[in-house]
Amino acid sequence: MPDATLEAIVARFAPFETLAAQLVGHAAGEDDGAHDIAHILRVFHNALRIQADEGGDGEILAAAVLLHDCVSLPKNHPDRAHSSRFAAEKTGDILKELGWAPGRIAAVAHAILTHSFSANLAPETLEAKILQDADRLDSLGAIGIARTFYTAGRMGSKLYEPVDPKGDHRALDDKMFSLDHFEVKLLRLAEGFQTRTGQNLAAERHRRLAEFRTLFLDEI
Repeated sequence: MPDATLEAIVARFAPFETLAAQLVGHAAGEDDGAHDIAHILRVFHNALRIQADEGGDGEILAAAVLLHDCVSLPKNHPDRAHSSRFAAEKTGDILKELGWAPGRIAAVAHAILTHSFSANLAPETLEAKILQDADRLDSLGAIGIARTFYTAGRMGSKLYEPVDPKGDHRALDDKMFSLDHFEVKLLRLAEGFQTRTGQNLAAERHRRLAEFRTLFLDEI
């Protein structure tokens, strides 16, 4: 990444530019457009929006956002459900090298461990709840739709099952059919948000997601 681009990206993490400069090199890989630095920035801005209403430790939250995808296995990887654990462990090593106190490292690691839908672990701290909400917001609405079909393309999935696209009489398979992912995961996300602010933001994005699915099925 060119230095000028890196500086511009770091500036987008205000007021945590110093922290971002230390961590952005670990934040995301270059080969997955659904979990790249643009995703990290969107989650960061979601998190700040929620924190403005809900409170929480900003530095812990910023570190958790920056490193939550420092290990992100592909959706069809057999160890996908363990990505957040791997990321939490790597985060511990990174922050220890930077001289963070053990208790604060543990707080960041917990938020990362519990943010993942696949891991199915309950967040226990406010910062962990905010990270989970902020990350899940990026799976809803127009961005969520775009990420779904981008990821499906990388996996070689089809758009939908041609005989029974809604899955009324078959088992849903979101690794095989993109549209199935709406029922398997995306349309279930809004009901599980942890904070009141997150819930309010999710409601509108859920509506957009459901409307898209309806329009998609109508065009089929």
